[in-house]
Amino acid sequence: MEPDLFTAAAEDRQEREPSASPLAARMRPRTLEEVVGQQHLLRPGSPLRRLVGEGAAGGPAGQSSVMLWGPPGTGKTTLAHVVSRATDARFVELSAITAGVKEVRAVIDGARRSSGAYGKDTVLFLDEIHRFSKAQQDSLLPAVENRWVTLIAATTENPYFSVISPLLSRSLLLTLEPLTDDDVRGLVRRAVADPRGLDDAVTLPEEAENHLLRVAGGDARRALTALEAGAGAALAKGEREISLASLEEAVDRAAVKYDRDGDQHYDVASALIKSIRGSDVDAALHYLARMIEAGEDPRFIARRLMISASEDVGMADPTALQTAVAAAQAVAMIGFPEARITLAQATVTLALAPKSNAAYLAIDAALADVRAGLAGPVPPHLRDSHYRGSQKLGHGQGYQYPHDLPGGVAAQQYAPDAVHGKRYYAPTRYGAEARYADVAERVRARLAGRPLPAAEEAGPPAKAEEGKG
Repeated sequence: MEPDLFTAAAEDRQEREPSASPLAARMRPRTLEEVVGQQHLLRPGSPLRRLVGEGAAGGPAGQSSVMLWGPPGTGKTTLAHVVSRATDARFVELSAITAGVKEVRAVIDGARRSSGAYGKDTVLFLDEIHRFSKAQQDSLLPAVENRWVTLIAATTENPYFSVISPLLSRSLLLTLEPLTDDDVRGLVRRAVADPRGLDDAVTLPEEAENHLLRVAGGDARRALTALEAGAGAALAKGEREISLASLEEAVDRAAVKYDRDGDQHYDVASALIKSIRGSDVDAALHYLARMIEAGEDPRFIARRLMISASEDVGMADPTALQTAVAAAQAVAMIGFPEARITLAQATVTLALAPKSNAAYLAIDAALADVRAGLAGPVPPHLRDSHYRGSQKLGHGQGYQYPHDLPGGVAAQQYAPDAVHGKRYYAPTRYGAEARYADVAERVRARLAGRPLPAAEEAGPPAKAEEGKG
């Protein structure tokens, strides 16, 4: 029996015996209208709609092959099955985990026979194509090139790294976005009420539903699996309501008391930052774990870490901000669950770094003076002197170019008269800031006209000639 007949037989069995199939399989959308999320791929005239024959008579004939790239549970397999239902093309499903070149060639040979004998197109769905070796992917090229099959390939890994270039260039790459909580919530509620699903045999209160969404983490398949387990646990107790306790027991995962829109959101975030400020790395990791487990937006956590890097670490370790910014960029690119490692690295770095809030206090002190009206005109020698007539106004006259002077510092006034001599930046002696404290004192002395030590007045040592010294 050919692979497509196995697929058809499995679907027929699921329709005859729905209770024998997993809830996720029973709730698989039958049309594009039932698909949750991915609206950017489902607009009228989109490649997916053309693939199922909407707006292009004849179904998939002449359509490009498609590469579906996205996180687990976002609907890659679902979209392929919708195509199989919506078109009269021959549909074959293979998994790169179990299939090899032999199976691929059998499908291609069958597609050529079907096209020649019956004029019937073939759609090949290949799940987890990134698991295919280069040689296995090469075996698909003739069929895709000659359009003996319309390939729909799914991958959770970046296809630019995991799929050979010739195959990728012959396919249309469609990126699936992570499902939002509202997307998954709508799917869960549909599964509770739909006759194909639980057919209102149970109810799901809001508290349990919120925990279910946190457990799912944007994965529709995981959400439906957890819902089915929770329903089974409730019905086994003779209950029609999936209580939070039943759901916790079924999925073996405790509900974290954390309201992303309430006090817990701000309390735990505050505790994370204060633990970092207090250099308690273990407490900081605990609060980070609570936020992650509760489904907090990783971008929110990353933003808080960036603020802490400047507010609490500051010049004591100027690289801390670089670490926090890099973590935020990585989080935006990879998302959960891997982002937990990046956030943990940044948290540990900040917690164990030397601390200084001198830069934070300095800008607030400067802002306070500006708001109090201590601004005043810019000193004439610092004003712009590049436009015609500026010199007649005295702009730029008397300005000393620091690079022409020993030590690179000119003894001249920079601040307006109203704040001349004020000191906003008071560096600590912690970490790298001790060096900046020494530099600040030497520069302030030079600006005030006090001479630098003779070694510094002489400037940096001359560069040794190449090949000498």
